[in-house]
Amino acid sequence: MDKTALQEIQAPLKDRYRTEPTAAQITLSADGTLDDGIACSVQTGKALVEAGLHPATGGDGLQACSGDMLLQALVACAGVTLRAVATSLEIPIRGGILRAEGDLDFRGTLGVAKDAPVGFTAIRLSIDVDTDADADQLATLLKLTERYCVVYQTLAGNPALTVSLS
Repeated sequence: MDKTALQEIQAPLKDRYRTEPTAAQITLSADGTLDDGIACSVQTGKALVEAGLHPATGGDGLQACSGDMLLQALVACAGVTLRAVATSLEIPIRGGILRAEGDLDFRGTLGVAKDAPVGFTAIRLSIDVDTDADADQLATLLKLTERYCVVYQTLAGNPALTVSLS
């Protein structure tokens, strides 16, 4: 896809969202089904993924780990966002590799140490692109990728979070 094609697709959406701001406010959702054992099946839209315990908490490694899935969502969103920004700025990208790493202390998740945090304490996203872009273009590409990546901004922004059980 080139810049013109992307603009043709997005222009009517942007126009509508300018005149009808509430049309841009959409609730995304994900559904899961509790499975036998310690597992939950989640429909991704393309496939059914069965999530289970990470091996560091007693899992057998045959099921997806939700922590891995979070990092995968970050990589996917950043990759798509980077491609869209590069297309809009007409920065040619031949390819690239994205990698997200996150640090966890499983003592927190397992309740072994009350002072150990539950969840990621640090997440690093690295992006290696194959391009002839200059340093200024790369800086702009990175800045706008960070700015418009939904998953990155969600993780960085500490959104309101509620849980209910019935």
